[in-house]
Amino acid sequence: MNFLRRYMPILEWGPSYSRKTFVNELVVALILTAMLVPQALAYAVMAGLPPVVGLYASMAPLVLYTIFGSARTLAVGPVAAVCLMTATAVSQVATPGSPEYLGATIAITLLSGLLLLAMGFLRLGFVVNFVSHPVMAGFILALAIQMIVGQFASVLGVQAAGDTLLANLKSMIPNLAQTNPYNAAVGISSIAFLLWARRFLLPVLRRLGIAERPASLLAKLGPVVAILFTTLAVWGFGLSGQGVRIVGTVPKGLPDLTLPPFDPGLWSKLVLPAFMIAVVGYLGSISSALTLAARRRERVDPNQELIALGAANLGSAFSGGLPVTGGLTRSAVNFDAGAETPAAGTYTAIGVALATMFLTPLFFYLPNATLAAIIIVAVLPMVTLKAFKRTSSYSKIDAAAMAATALLTMVMGSDVGLKAGVVLSILLHIYQTSRPHVAVVGQIPGTEHFRNVKRHEVVTDPEIVSLRVDASLYFPNVRFIEDLVNETVAANPSMRHLILVCPAVNNIDDSARDSLEAINRRLKDAGISLHLSEVKGPVMDRLKRSQLLEELTGKVHLTQYDAIASLKPDLARQTLDAQRANTGMHEPTKSI
Repeated sequence: MNFLRRYMPILEWGPSYSRKTFVNELVVALILTAMLVPQALAYAVMAGLPPVVGLYASMAPLVLYTIFGSARTLAVGPVAAVCLMTATAVSQVATPGSPEYLGATIAITLLSGLLLLAMGFLRLGFVVNFVSHPVMAGFILALAIQMIVGQFASVLGVQAAGDTLLANLKSMIPNLAQTNPYNAAVGISSIAFLLWARRFLLPVLRRLGIAERPASLLAKLGPVVAILFTTLAVWGFGLSGQGVRIVGTVPKGLPDLTLPPFDPGLWSKLVLPAFMIAVVGYLGSISSALTLAARRRERVDPNQELIALGAANLGSAFSGGLPVTGGLTRSAVNFDAGAETPAAGTYTAIGVALATMFLTPLFFYLPNATLAAIIIVAVLPMVTLKAFKRTSSYSKIDAAAMAATALLTMVMGSDVGLKAGVVLSILLHIYQTSRPHVAVVGQIPGTEHFRNVKRHEVVTDPEIVSLRVDASLYFPNVRFIEDLVNETVAANPSMRHLILVCPAVNNIDDSARDSLEAINRRLKDAGISLHLSEVKGPVMDRLKRSQLLEELTGKVHLTQYDAIASLKPDLARQTLDAQRANTGMHEPTKSI
């Protein structure tokens, strides 16, 4: 039973589920269904699939997440970034609109689910940490721009195709002369209304006397209103006969059990994009889950979320859907509406199922331009340079990674952009850690504290040089440390003792151990003793298994003060007893 509780959180909250919660979450599901249906239709079209596939992806995944999800208010389903990545990957192996395209989509959904499950059961959630925040921000910015440009073709009623921003522009610009004015009118008016609704609908509803919470929820249903009025307009004025592109027949009824094509060649081509989709989907989902859980002080298990999203994607694959993940917008609505458990997702799935069974004929005259408008307005907030400006002011290197990821994604595609961003982040991290911060430190008068000689008024002795290493020692930075020690020896002819101060050294790998032994031998030849201070317990345990401590010409000291007191007891004591100079050296704003 404990095993089941570990992997099925529903067994934790299910027994205490109350009738009051049930009634409340039915209302939540009604609101979420009204929001999810138009989004699902739009995102399926974005992925190059029939609109009904979006509805199929909004049923079984929600039920499975109810069983396996650890986040109480996360709402799973199709999301814009994942849909665009799916379209980019699948279009490389099949023609959009063909049965093979749908089969490949189901295959990539299944692969994403299997990869997520594997990472969850093997507790490999740390793997996604290799996608840094700047890389993810640059990737999302590029995808958002690409999505908006791609959907404007549907708004204008012109042909456009391509896997990158440049390809979309190249195919769309020559066709702008064929813009359909009716199609453009529907699309642009939908965008204008949705933008107005996002900013002004809530104040209007409040002025009408509607309470804050229901008004806030109703304001989120702008896409439903846009679909309703534009569909009626196309039907009433016969705009489909004027060239306005419509959704057409949407299959009625629940999805059948589907299986992906078991083609090893196809799977080998899709496994890497599937991994990218899984990682990007999980990062967005866990971020949303943790953000909302923190507001209620609830716990979210990151590895269990991998399992839950993996199960949700398997459910989507076997019901003819596309990759799914948790979406912040839907989850926020779910949270604000008062959802208390993942069961609200199951009730939403029932609502989507009812819509698929009985309401699909109403979507026949739904304009594609309206679905494109919904996508454009949904991703428009992602197009902002604030994150880049903030990152640039803090770290030029991270800003470079963000910019490179964004540019490569727009020019060469999402897969290349994300992979290049990850590789660049790792290389930049290695570069930064290969040149760690090292400071010469001295004793602050009147204290046992030691600080950087360049930032504080401290006491030093020409025979003793204390180098504080502010990073772990491993193979990329050992050469830097060796060179720095050589430079220090050359610059201090009176030096007789070198102390490596190690409060920030969490690890010393074998290359660094070998380098320290070489430094010890060279210093010995120069008549200089090597000492270590403030070495952490786990690091010390490893050093005891090496020759370094046996050959060390100096000692290992518990604290830096102990080291100085051992080598220069009079100096250490006099500095400790000295009156503190009124030089502002202890200002809290000064860095150590």
